[in-house]
Amino acid sequence: MAAGALVCHREAMARPFLSHWPEATQRVWVGPEFWANRLQDWRVEDGRLECVEAKKPMRTVHLLTRAVGTQAGTLDMSVQVGPAGRGRADTWAGFLIGAGGDHVDYRLAALVHGRPAEDGGLIAAVNGLGQVVVLDNARGKRPKLAGSVKQGGDAWPASGVVRLALTLAPGQDGYTLRLAVADEAGGTLAEAVLEGVDPARLAGSLALVSHGAPGRGASGYWFREWRVSGSKVDTHEDRAVGPVLCALHTLSDGVLKLTAQMFPLGADDAQQARLEVRRGPLQSWQTVAETTLVGDCVPDDDCHTFPFRVEGWDAARSASYRIAYDLRTGPDTTETRYYKGTIRKEPVKGDTLVVAGFTGHRILTGGHELKWNHNGVWFPHNELVKAVQYHAPDLLFFSGDQIYEGDFSGCQRAPLDKAILDYLDKWYRWCWAFRDLARDVPCVCIPDDHDVYHGNLWGAGGRRAEKQDDGGYRMDPVFVNMVQRTQTSHLPDPADPAPVAQGIEVYFTQMDYAGVSFAILEDRKFKSSPTVMVPEARVVNGFAQNPDFDMAQNGDAPGAILLGERQLAFLSDWAADWAGGIQMKVALSQTIFANVATLPVEATGDSVVPKIQPVGPDEAPAGYKLLADADSNGWPQTGRNKALRELRRAFAFHLAGDQHLGSTVQYGIDDWNDGPFALCVPSIGNVWPRRWYPPEPGRNRKPGSPYYTGEFKDAFGNFMTVHAVSNPVISGHEPAALYDRAPGYGIVRLNKATRKITIECWPRYVDPSAHGAQQYPGWPITIDQLDNCGRKAAAWLPTITVQGMTDPVVQVVDAGSGEVIYTLRMKGNRFRPKVLEPGAYDVHVGEPGTSKMKVFEGLHAKEHDPGTLEIRFD
Repeated sequence: MAAGALVCHREAMARPFLSHWPEATQRVWVGPEFWANRLQDWRVEDGRLECVEAKKPMRTVHLLTRAVGTQAGTLDMSVQVGPAGRGRADTWAGFLIGAGGDHVDYRLAALVHGRPAEDGGLIAAVNGLGQVVVLDNARGKRPKLAGSVKQGGDAWPASGVVRLALTLAPGQDGYTLRLAVADEAGGTLAEAVLEGVDPARLAGSLALVSHGAPGRGASGYWFREWRVSGSKVDTHEDRAVGPVLCALHTLSDGVLKLTAQMFPLGADDAQQARLEVRRGPLQSWQTVAETTLVGDCVPDDDCHTFPFRVEGWDAARSASYRIAYDLRTGPDTTETRYYKGTIRKEPVKGDTLVVAGFTGHRILTGGHELKWNHNGVWFPHNELVKAVQYHAPDLLFFSGDQIYEGDFSGCQRAPLDKAILDYLDKWYRWCWAFRDLARDVPCVCIPDDHDVYHGNLWGAGGRRAEKQDDGGYRMDPVFVNMVQRTQTSHLPDPADPAPVAQGIEVYFTQMDYAGVSFAILEDRKFKSSPTVMVPEARVVNGFAQNPDFDMAQNGDAPGAILLGERQLAFLSDWAADWAGGIQMKVALSQTIFANVATLPVEATGDSVVPKIQPVGPDEAPAGYKLLADADSNGWPQTGRNKALRELRRAFAFHLAGDQHLGSTVQYGIDDWNDGPFALCVPSIGNVWPRRWYPPEPGRNRKPGSPYYTGEFKDAFGNFMTVHAVSNPVISGHEPAALYDRAPGYGIVRLNKATRKITIECWPRYVDPSAHGAQQYPGWPITIDQLDNCGRKAAAWLPTITVQGMTDPVVQVVDAGSGEVIYTLRMKGNRFRPKVLEPGAYDVHVGEPGTSKMKVFEGLHAKEHDPGTLEIRFD
């Protein structure tokens, strides 16, 4: 490094920091330099930072733009605090130093709060009795004294307003930590000196802490004028985040929809934002859309989003974009902040389209102590993000459970305003982890059960549910709509926008992108509750508790709904619509239409799953039974088969998640292998590692394939052929608590030129760029588009040959009933149409939506030599 560069680096490290919480302003979000834990526990109020929650242990606000480095040097830090000296010895306010150490991502270190953590740092504070304390936040279930403290002075001002001043300086046997408490005039009230502090304990994040109530109220302490400086301080201005945290977008049929996710803004903050675009390096920024905040200013919603819509988007060229927002910095001042990214040009329709699929954003396994390196904390998933970037995806699909309601920071369901902030606190962690993936790549994101604070969800058309198994939603419809808008408001407009019961909105729709049409489904919203529909089974949380009840024989209750008539009608229209050059079709949903899972024979539910120890990669454990979990879309069987028949009409591939177990299956409807193929992607971070160890080997397995592949009926009696499964096994990779649970992601490559589909399932611990990188056993799998209508032909219609048009659409219609049997775009100029029943058929050939469409009525299917139908387009 050049000498000049070294000088600039040291100067940057020593740049002083002074907090600025604007006067005459009230908002939940505390500013771009900070990360608050939890979101709902802090606010800015007239120039100071206030902790509004004292019942929970140790609330923190981390400083993102500064950190204590590993270099030798000094630290000087001070803050005004109030009210001090008015509580008990077990409350305190002050500083947290060195959280996370220097070996973890700063975003993970910024989550330290509430409980001790490995490398959890030192707490230097004043307690509720006015005593200076230094506590260890790294060991045991409760902080303990880190060393001897010399205390002096006990005359406290009536106002309780004091200033804490902390210094760190290197000594012979480590660092000397000095913490002094002074009154507003500068007089020293108390002082503590701690000698011989290990330098390794000091590197890491800096935070303010408020623990417990300083008085009789429910609020914690407040802070003002936080100052940080010194040669041991590193500057990281690029780590500031907000007011825009994340932007998600889709592009479909020339319509760009982009949603900017904001932090919670106040009523006096600006309620408008601009979407600006620049194409080419020399062009200026042009405003293409302006919109109003969906947030506090709207009485029935608090999702804090700016939804943008631009019609007539030029998809043939890439464009830089930025979201411009005028952030309030004082009563009469603002500063324009930008969030930048790229809207890529739509891939050429003949190219391969790469889709990356994810499910289940878990952060930790649980437990009392957060251990970065060995057990449990996986955020922000850097190795997974890097691996996915290597695949250069054209589309991201997050299938649900972007948050888990009890994950990391507990769950607050009431009151409604706090519950909304509780969800946003968790959703923001997802945004923080994946925003750089989604910044430049279209992203389909759909919520699942945990996103709306359910363990399982049978939406029953949106009705109110007192208990989960009743069917319906437990949370307020305002909450449900808020969740959906944060995750789905950037999707194309709903196909049938009428809300369901309680005014809960719908989002099922289609997205046409780069020659592929995606049906985006809502598995849960219309689905019936098995507890209600099959009372004799005594279903609890999806599992029949009646040992004499056979779900395969008797579980398919009349009237039980899966997708519902509205979504089935949408799928029927979608399957027949190939206008605009669509070449392939994919259905996206929360979970797959089968139950690829087993349990130990003695289990009556899947609560045992987290406790089952993984086996070796070549072991085949016995003593398992098929699992009938009605949370999967193996139930209800009739609804499942209705959905699959619609997908089969479109030769559609199915991509989903939720089950935590990576698997590729071919569905059977009336027999094995007569339906579409599907990939269920593995979880990003898995604490519920389901497995597939069937009691009998699969039928008609491919030579050399594991016993758990082949043809099966699942526990509901559904036909399915299992091609590959990513069972949790002893991986040999650390941390085992993460990698032995088979986490990862899926990649689907849609080759529109050959109509081949390559299905990939990648372990999280594998670097795909490395030589010889291996996927989970059994992958990759390549199929043909036509394999998604796997039913064997009962007869054949005349072979179609076309001149004057390449890749026309062919639609086969039952001449008697008018039912569309299937529709697809030919590959090339020759196609032999199969039919599933003998009879007469009408065949439509050409380009939908144009005058170049021809209909041939009453063609008779034959088992042998039906001849040729020659078609010419001039």
